[in-house]
Amino acid sequence: IQYRVMLSRYRGRTDCPDCRGTRLRKDAQYVKVGGLSITDIVLMSIEDALAFFKKLKLPEHDLKVSERILTEINSRLDYMVRVGLGYLTLNRLTNTLSGGEFQRIKLATALGSSLVGSMYIMDEPSIGLHPRDTARMVDVLKSLRDLGNTVIVVEHEEEIMRAADQIIDIGPDAGVHGGQLVFQGSLRDLNGSTRSHTTDYLTGKEKIPTPAKRRKWRDSITITGARENNLANLTVTFPLGVLTAITGVSGSGKSTLVRKILYPAVARATGNPSETPGRFDTITGDVSRISQVEFVDQNPIGKSSRSNPVSYVKAYDAIRQLFADQPLAVQRGYKPAFFSFNVEGGRCETCQGEGEIKVEMQFMADIYLKCETCHGRRFKQEILEVEYNGKNIDDVLNLTVEESLEFFKDKKAIIDKIRPLYDVGLGYVKLGQSSNSLSGGEAQRVKLASFLGKNASTGQILFIFDEPTTGLHFHDISKLLKAINALIDQGHSVVVIEHNLEVIKCADWIIDLGPEGGEKNGGRLVFAGTPEDMVKKSKGHTARFLAEKLRA
Repeated sequence: IQYRVMLSRYRGRTDCPDCRGTRLRKDAQYVKVGGLSITDIVLMSIEDALAFFKKLKLPEHDLKVSERILTEINSRLDYMVRVGLGYLTLNRLTNTLSGGEFQRIKLATALGSSLVGSMYIMDEPSIGLHPRDTARMVDVLKSLRDLGNTVIVVEHEEEIMRAADQIIDIGPDAGVHGGQLVFQGSLRDLNGSTRSHTTDYLTGKEKIPTPAKRRKWRDSITITGARENNLANLTVTFPLGVLTAITGVSGSGKSTLVRKILYPAVARATGNPSETPGRFDTITGDVSRISQVEFVDQNPIGKSSRSNPVSYVKAYDAIRQLFADQPLAVQRGYKPAFFSFNVEGGRCETCQGEGEIKVEMQFMADIYLKCETCHGRRFKQEILEVEYNGKNIDDVLNLTVEESLEFFKDKKAIIDKIRPLYDVGLGYVKLGQSSNSLSGGEAQRVKLASFLGKNASTGQILFIFDEPTTGLHFHDISKLLKAINALIDQGHSVVVIEHNLEVIKCADWIIDLGPEGGEKNGGRLVFAGTPEDMVKKSKGHTARFLAEKLRA
C-alpha cells in the first residue's frame, strides 16, 4: 500500500479557524456594513444575502455613495434567486457546482447584463431543476425574450416545451433514423397529423404508464442522525429490493444524504474502500444482505480518446476474437491483440492507433491532424484486409449499436454484451465512439448497460443513480425505466436522486427532503412512503406536482 494512500486514512480537511473557509484575511473582517463583515456575507446563502441587502439601512451620506452599487448587488442576487440558485452560498467553489447550476449562473449573468437584440442559445438549462424551479426558469427565459432577445433552447423538459412560442422537433428517432425536421410550429398547431415521439407525448397519445401496483419490501437500511451540511439530524430508512426515489427542491440535501452519507457508509459496512462518510450516528438494518454498492454517476467512463462504449461493456474482446478466427487472420497468424488500437501489432504506428496526430502550438490550442498513413482508420492496411461479412475492424467500430445488432445477429456472445446499450436508449452511439465525446447522461447509461450485461453477478448490489434522466427524451426515459426495473428483477436494489416526475411516479418508495433548499429551510424529512400516500398526506412541493402528474 502506498504511503499517501495509507496516510489519507488518517488525514482530513478542516476549515481554517481564522478565515472560516472564506480565504479572506482576518483584518478584512474588521470592516462592517449593517453589522456584518464581508466574511459573514459570503458565508450566507444567496437568498439570505438578498434579504440582508434589501433591508439594509445606511446613513444618508453612505446611501448616496453606495446607491448605484446596492442597485447592482440587489439585481444580480435577485437574478440568481430567480434562476433557482438561492440556496448556494456566495463563496461556493465553481468546481463543486453541477452542470445545470453552472449554466444557470451564466444565465443570471446574461440577465444582469440587460443586453437587447442578442441571441441566446441554451443547452438544457433545466438540468437538475425541481418542477417548482422549472416554472421560475420559464419566467426567466420569457423575461429575456421580452427584453427584445431571441432565445433558442435545446430541451427535453415538458414544461419548457409547453411554454415555447415555437417548437422545432428533429427526428423521428435517433441516429441513422433521425436528422429530419418532423414538426415546426406552436403547441396549438399540433393537430394529430404529425407523428413523432415528442408530439405524441405532448398530445397524450404516448404515455409512460404508472405501475399497477408497487413492490412490497421487507429488508431495509436505516441511517440515524445524519447531519452533514444542511441535514437536520435525520433518521432515514432506505428499502431494499425496490426502486426508491430521493426527491426535493434543489439544495434540500438529497446529494448530501446519498453521496456523502449513504454511499460511503454502506461501502465501508460491506468492506469496500470508500471516502470518509459525512457526519451521522449509526447505520443499522440488513446491511449484510448487500454484497457491494455501486454509485453510477455522470463522470466520464474514460478520459482518453482510446476508451469507447464497446470496450467498456466488454464486447470488444469477443469482436477481436471473431476477427482473429477469420481464415485470412489464421493464415497470417494474427492474434486478437492485432485488432486492438491500444497495443503494438496491428495498430498504425505513425499515430499509435489514435487516428490523428497532435501538433503542439506553443501559444495556441493544440491542433489535431488526420494521420496520413492510416487516414484516420487507426490500423495497418494488412489488418484492414481481414473482413467478416464484408466489413473490416474499422468498419465495425463505425457501426452504431443498432446497426451492430443486425450485423452480429448470429453471434450470441457479442449480441448479449451489446444489447444492453440498445436497451438503455443508446442505439445511435457508434461502437468505437470516443468516450470523451459522450455527454454525462450517455456515460451514465453506458455504465448502467455494463451492469445489465453482468447477469450472473452474485449477491445483491445497491445501485445509486444521480439524476439518470439528464438529457433524456420521454421515449428514452421509458427505456431507462425498463433497464432499472430489470436490475431490480435480478434481485438488486436501486436508489435514484431524481426530479423527473415520470420516474418519481414509477418509484415503489419516495423519500422527500425539504421543504425548501439551503441551511434554514432544507435538510428535513418531509415524507417517506409510496407515491399514492405522498399525494394524499404530504404538503411538500414534490407532492403538489406529483398529484397533477398522477391525475394526468
